[in-house]
Amino acid sequence: MRETFDIFLIVMAVTALAVFIALHFLEAGYGYLFNRRYGPPVPNKVGWVLMESPVFILMCVLWAASDRMWEAGPLALFLLFEAHYFQRSFIFPLLMRGNSKMPLGIVLMGMLFNTLNALMQGGWIFYVSPAGYYDDWFSRPYIWIGGIVFLAGMAINLHSDYIIRHLRKPGDTRHYIPRGGLFRYVTSANYFGELLEWVGFAIASWSWAGAVFAWWTFANLAPRAASLRRRYTEEFGEEFTRLGRKRIIPFIY
Repeated sequence: MRETFDIFLIVMAVTALAVFIALHFLEAGYGYLFNRRYGPPVPNKVGWVLMESPVFILMCVLWAASDRMWEAGPLALFLLFEAHYFQRSFIFPLLMRGNSKMPLGIVLMGMLFNTLNALMQGGWIFYVSPAGYYDDWFSRPYIWIGGIVFLAGMAINLHSDYIIRHLRKPGDTRHYIPRGGLFRYVTSANYFGELLEWVGFAIASWSWAGAVFAWWTFANLAPRAASLRRRYTEEFGEEFTRLGRKRIIPFIY
C-alpha cells in the first residue's frame, strides 16, 4: 500500500505543476474571473456545496472506518481539516450575497480534486502512516506549530471573505477594490489565508501528503491571484497600482 500511495503523491505533485503552468495561460473562470467557456452556469451557492462537500463527507467516512479514529494525533488532524471544510461546504455558501454563478466545469473539477485530496490526507493519517507514527503527537512541536499556523490562516481567510462580501450594498453590481486586513499587502488576502492554513496542516501532520496539498494550494491559487491583480490593474488603473500590493504572499510574491 505504501508504494502505491507514494506513486499517487508523485502523480498529484506533478499534476499540480502542470496546473500551475496552465493557469498562467488560462484563467480559472469563476468569481470575478467568471467565464462561460468552462461550462453552463450554476448558482454559486449550489456550486460551492457540490464542490466542497465531497471532501468533508469522504474524510468522515475514512475516519469512521479507521482503527485510529480515537487516537489523539489523527483525531486532532481530522478536526482541523474538517473545520475548514465544514465552513467552506456549508457555512460559506449561506453567507454569499447576490446571485452570482460559477461554471459547471469548475464545479466538477473541484469535486474531483477534493475527492482525491480526501484520499491523500485521510489515506495517510488513518491508513498509510506507520503504526505509532502519531503516538505522543502532542509532545512534539509539529502539531502545535502547525496548528497555530493553520488557525492563523483560517482567521485571515474568514476575515478576508468578510471584507469581500461587504464590498457591495444590496442591488449594487459594480466592482470594488478590497481594502483592510491583509488586503493592505496582497491582492488576494483570502487566498493567502487559505495557503497559510494548508502550510500549517502540512506541518501539523508532518507528512508528504500534507506538503503535496500545500503545493496544490499554491499551484491553484497563485496564478489566480496573479490574474486577479491583472484584472484590477486593467479596471482600476493607478487607483489600484499605487497601492503596491503583492499577489498572494505579503512582501514576497
